[in-house]
Amino acid sequence: MTKYSVLMVCLGNICRSPMADGLLRKKVKDENLPVFVDSAGTGNWHVGNPPDERMRKTAHSNDCPIDDLRARQFQAEDFVNFDYIYVMDKENYKNVVQLATSEKDKHKVKLILNEIHPGKDLEVPDPYFGGEQGFKEVFSLLDQATDQIITNLKKAISNE
Repeated sequence: MTKYSVLMVCLGNICRSPMADGLLRKKVKDENLPVFVDSAGTGNWHVGNPPDERMRKTAHSNDCPIDDLRARQFQAEDFVNFDYIYVMDKENYKNVVQLATSEKDKHKVKLILNEIHPGKDLEVPDPYFGGEQGFKEVFSLLDQATDQIITNLKKAISNE
């Protein structure tokens, strides 16, 4: 039975959010936690497409394949379906919060790097227009952030 649900959000749902999704799914599975994970983009350009080939390559090289994921657009009903919504940058934050219909919805939305750098409002850089190193950097940042999310989820589950 699923106790919690987590949504990862970036712009196109082909680079950063699918990597965060894949990392968290793998860690949830490894820890056998009752958590559902998904990802979405604020834009609709890539709906139905697999993650960017360069991000898939990075994911494979780190034993975290994301080939099965497909891009979808964030919808207002995601506020109903998810307990936690992690966004990759401030623009994503603004776009997601604009669709919120309550303060409760807004409180679900967090910048993902605040998990490892609380209150600093750092952004996960978009590697789309860069080279291979950018994808590796994004993987590293998201690996650290999802480790902290796992720690937080384990605490929440054990406190029930």
